[in-house]
Amino acid sequence: MKVSKFAKSAFVTTSAVAFAMTAAASIHADDEMKAKKEKCYGVVAKGMNDCGTSTHSCAGQSAEDAHPEEWVYVPAGMCDRLAGGSKEPAAM
Repeated sequence: MKVSKFAKSAFVTTSAVAFAMTAAASIHADDEMKAKKEKCYGVVAKGMNDCGTSTHSCAGQSAEDAHPEEWVYVPAGMCDRLAGGSKEPAAM
């Protein structure tokens, strides 16, 4: 089966446009996600924290559920609605 020059050109052009639109959409989505996040303390499951605390320095090292010093990024405004959630770490 022989493919015409026009069909090849249309396929290449459509593919390039689709790729560019996908790349632009993902960049926009990443910016929105970064801009609308906040730290939420006291709601983290064991081993699911986003960063270090006074007891360790890496993500994923929380030793217990709902530790008041452990935090995770959540969408802005969500922390206030979570049981036990706080925007500030509890004094230890």
